[in-house]
Amino acid sequence: MHSVGRGLHSSTHLRILAALLFVLCCFQSGKSQRCTEGFTYDSRSRQCIDVDECRTGQNPCRGDMRCVNQNGGYLCLPRSLYSQPYARAEPPVYPEASYPDTSVGTPDQFPLSPPLGPRTGPGPGPSYPVMRSSTPCLLGYTLGEDGTCIDIDECEAESHQCNPTQVCINTAGGYTCSCTEGYWLVGGQCQDIDECRYGYCQQLCANLPGSYSCSCNPGFNLNTDSRTCQDIDECETQPCTHGCLNTYGSFLCNCDEGFELAADGTTCNDLDECSFSDFLCQHTCLNTPGSYSCVCPPGYYVFEDGRTCEDLNECESGNNTCTTAQVCFNFQGGYTCLDPLTCLPPYVELSENQCVCSAENPACRDRPFTILYRHMDLSSGRSVPADIFQMQATTRYPGAFYIFQIKSGNEGREFYMRQTSNVSATLVLARPIRGPKTVVLDLEMVTVNNVINFRGSSIIRLTIFVSEHPF
Repeated sequence: MHSVGRGLHSSTHLRILAALLFVLCCFQSGKSQRCTEGFTYDSRSRQCIDVDECRTGQNPCRGDMRCVNQNGGYLCLPRSLYSQPYARAEPPVYPEASYPDTSVGTPDQFPLSPPLGPRTGPGPGPSYPVMRSSTPCLLGYTLGEDGTCIDIDECEAESHQCNPTQVCINTAGGYTCSCTEGYWLVGGQCQDIDECRYGYCQQLCANLPGSYSCSCNPGFNLNTDSRTCQDIDECETQPCTHGCLNTYGSFLCNCDEGFELAADGTTCNDLDECSFSDFLCQHTCLNTPGSYSCVCPPGYYVFEDGRTCEDLNECESGNNTCTTAQVCFNFQGGYTCLDPLTCLPPYVELSENQCVCSAENPACRDRPFTILYRHMDLSSGRSVPADIFQMQATTRYPGAFYIFQIKSGNEGREFYMRQTSNVSATLVLARPIRGPKTVVLDLEMVTVNNVINFRGSSIIRLTIFVSEHPF
């Protein structure tokens, strides 16, 4: 954008003249084919010739301004300040008063004095307007009330030629057209700079007209420089139920043993270990926060391995209700108090656990000679077949043989006798039996002696306490 022309001080004339002569010398030497702005290289004459911007440009001057070509540039002058130019007219005459040098800016911003050297190329020299102004001040200044020349603020007066996208900046004797911060000049128009394309932000960037805005991804805070991001240590706010591990831009939660991380990623839920297997505990599994424990039924305690159940011997521990006259009998999961033996007639007590019926007593003729009382325990659901009790003859007679059999109590046929020798037999559990229950079996041993024609029997009254549990 070119501003309204201004007169140049004589010292400025000399500086411009020296610069032009230096440029012309350089180009005429043939050492370079580059020309300064406002000139173009002519291959036939091998010289830099002036560009007539008023002819080649598309309306370089706006509004009521007329374009005047200059050597290496052009001027935009108000039509009211000149009459028709004459060929090779003399330069405009300014008052002899001394004024400050107002040549700040580029040649296309301020008018040049008449050419200080011949134009390169054929044809007449440039034409200059004949000023019709009678003001004693340079163009761009106005006469103040005190008789001095003061600068005209074209920006405030809106007499500038900046396009709507530009910003007018007043200068001494003129003005310049510039772009505000965040814009740059492209093709005569101020266009927004997309700062996001140049990595102004460390993470997220939003371009704004003439500016930009930085932001951060979740898990980061924007630093005070408004560009870089700082990781947030989320663990400081204790977002996790148990353990927390800070990571770059996020965090991870972990749970103690016996817990698992919930779907929300922060809460720890207890694991129900008892649901994983039916074999963790021999009896009952009790889930606890982060773990589990095994529980045994009454009459048992948890063994050292923490899962199996061992019988609690109430008779040995003294934790029973038996009287001093009774005998405490322990079995799996419990105990019983046995009353003192009472032999019913015609039997009489032979010892503390045996009743006998004398052969001399006629009432004993068809009865077993002795009844021996025994007690045992049996686990519920014990695998079968299983040998559980053995009996044998204690007295042997020449020529006699022995028969072993279950005389009573085997209504469910869970047991049978297997003779193992001529004088012994074994009680076998043939079918699983479930407790808790008490089974009383009369195991009979029949003695037969055909030599003396004798037949007699003895009974073992076996009481079996079947436990409620298989352990």
